[in-house]
Amino acid sequence: MTTAPYGALTVEPFGDSAVMVTIPHPEQATRRAAIVAFRDRFLAHRPPGVLDVVSGLESLLIEFDPLRTDLPHVEYAARLVAGWAPAPTAGAGGARQTRTFEIPVVFDDEAGPDLASVAGELDLSPAGVAEAVADSTFTISLLGAAMAPMMDGLKVPRPVRRRAEPRTDVVPGSVMIAGTNAIIQPFPGPTGWRVIGRTPYTIVDIARQEPVSFAPGDVVRFRPVTRAEADGLDAGFLLPVEERA
Repeated sequence: MTTAPYGALTVEPFGDSAVMVTIPHPEQATRRAAIVAFRDRFLAHRPPGVLDVVSGLESLLIEFDPLRTDLPHVEYAARLVAGWAPAPTAGAGGARQTRTFEIPVVFDDEAGPDLASVAGELDLSPAGVAEAVADSTFTISLLGAAMAPMMDGLKVPRPVRRRAEPRTDVVPGSVMIAGTNAIIQPFPGPTGWRVIGRTPYTIVDIARQEPVSFAPGDVVRFRPVTRAEADGLDAGFLLPVEERA
């Protein structure tokens, strides 16, 4: 175990071509914030032979090429980076500054086919679920499959269960919740998350130089709108509040 500037850090072998990094802290919020801080430091000081880093909510999988490096060297590099590397700064090839997003969302039966069942599970009305989501402040923890932004911060009476049977084809822009997290579907695809609404904005556009709206650490607020209001928006690629005209 290594003591890093943001707390203790554990590095363990994960097969013969990866290591798993975790932060064994008793507070969930600290574990999640610390793994983001470590990831930013490690990416800014990536050692030779590292192929990819795969973010989890509370872990980081570091994959490497065993023909170019080996497990002890990657473990050592991870512990070294955790112990001494300064946090990367925006504008110097490191992490960009935290930005804020306000996202309009339609909450109704068509946009949110799981809205009614979530409301029943939480002993709320569908409008109450929308209000709880709107009253929550979310932080992007990581970009998951297909660059979907996974967020912490849902404030509801109890964690929301996932679907017993995953949906096979969820449309882009779908806003989904599970546990105390939220996520937005960038592309059509399957999910076991509960679909409660939809935004008309595009959050991933591979034709753009910067194809993803979000980065880990960004802050998100959802704003309920009617379907007519959503149809009246000039909803293209989602930009942060700071960059909207």
